Amino acid sequence: MTLIILGIIVILAFAAIGIYNGLIKLRNTSEQAWSDVDVQLKRRYDLIPNLVETVKGYASHEKETFEKVVQARNQAMGASSPGDKGQAENFLQSTLKSLFALAEAYPELKANQNFLDLQDELSKIEEQIQLARRYYNAVVRDLNTKIESVPSNIVANMFHFEKKEYFELDSDEERKTPEVDFS
Repeated sequence: MTLIILGIIVILAFAAIGIYNGLIKLRNTSEQAWSDVDVQLKRRYDLIPNLVETVKGYASHEKETFEKVVQARNQAMGASSPGDKGQAENFLQSTLKSLFALAEAYPELKANQNFLDLQDELSKIEEQIQLARRYYNAVVRDLNTKIESVPSNIVANMFHFEKKEYFELDSDEERKTPEVDFS
């Protein structure tokens, strides 16, 4: 009888260790996925000053638009949590749309090779951000599901695992990738 109880305890201990290791793996994967999102966002942040300077050369009197873009970029760079970052990214995307709308009024800007290259690069970065965001949210979904599911929720509560926040945009309009092709 004692051997059976000891066997059950050993089996439960191994199950708890397996669940714990699975939670650790998902937590680490979610942190790595967030880092990937952050890298792509930083690439976009680094590109924005070049875009602003290129457009400034053609539309120097549009100071308010440039200031909004720079402010939005700085706000997005300063946000840390996925929720805050999502809100800041929404604002940044809307200001970038206004920056690209300026190009419509300046045909010589639309034909500028540097501007076209920057547009192309931004488009590629936006695609990478979208892919990184999807991956991050999928990992967070898996982690949060495991934290809430029985029996892993018991182990998660014992070791204080917390649910992660999704990186989401606020509305359907803001979920669209900014259109940057003015050809």
